Amino acid sequence: MDESGHDHKNMPFEVRGGVALSTSKLWSFIQGWRRLEQECFGTVLAAYGKEAKGHKLLDKDRFKWAAQRSRMEDGERRKLARSFLERGLAKLPQTSETFCAYGQASLEMARGIFDLLSGHDAKVFASLIPRGVRPPLEFASEDLLRKDHVFLLERFYYFLDAAKSHGILVMDETEKASDARFVKRLEGYFERTATGRNRAAWIVPSPLFVASDMSYAIQAADVCLYCINWGYRLTTWGAHEARAELAEEFGPKISRLRWRGKGSRGGESFDSDGIVLVRDPYESRT
Repeated sequence: MDESGHDHKNMPFEVRGGVALSTSKLWSFIQGWRRLEQECFGTVLAAYGKEAKGHKLLDKDRFKWAAQRSRMEDGERRKLARSFLERGLAKLPQTSETFCAYGQASLEMARGIFDLLSGHDAKVFASLIPRGVRPPLEFASEDLLRKDHVFLLERFYYFLDAAKSHGILVMDETEKASDARFVKRLEGYFERTATGRNRAAWIVPSPLFVASDMSYAIQAADVCLYCINWGYRLTTWGAHEARAELAEEFGPKISRLRWRGKGSRGGESFDSDGIVLVRDPYESRT
């Protein structure tokens, strides 16, 4: 799991979500990721203190750099992309060729991540709220899990229930105080609410925290959430700011990976979607 747009500055939404990946396929996924980095950049990014995160692979500048010339041959791109990283460490000026190669390598890496997720039967889950949504002045439930987060766990529960499989929440370690507050809300939900106790039948209620540079799966989640924030839109959501280059290429990739299945409430079954927009997470549910 990861989050996107929580600084409430430039991103259209605040998004929390992630990718569901079977532990039986995790090692194969890790091996595939390492091969992908070598194929794209000619090296491992961690050796240069870099991560394959959404804003680093799919920033507007990466598209501009990549478009400076036609697609490079793989060997040439790898050589120049590696040179870009080496020059960066040595604080040497870049050339137009190294900029272009690194831009093309970044886009290839992002495309490869989606192929890797699809090849390992991963599913995407996310809950969104519009940027700038704030709690009402009289709001006095800071210790309660917010509605959009409840909906996210609900979808994950439906997925696990259908598969009759337990799920562990592995989260990006960000800021300790913020992480502690979120864990407190999670624990309250799973321990003190009837719905949460029911969800704990399949969701392990205590999350694990790891640094994103230690988990390729968290980096994959970050890329997916970045693409959802800027490029995935449903007509029922209304008009929201988007980047055309992400919407055209990566929006369909998200759509193919998102979980869709059945939910149930009050004994009735209904269609459920793994990506949900909650316009006001503080509004009472009706």
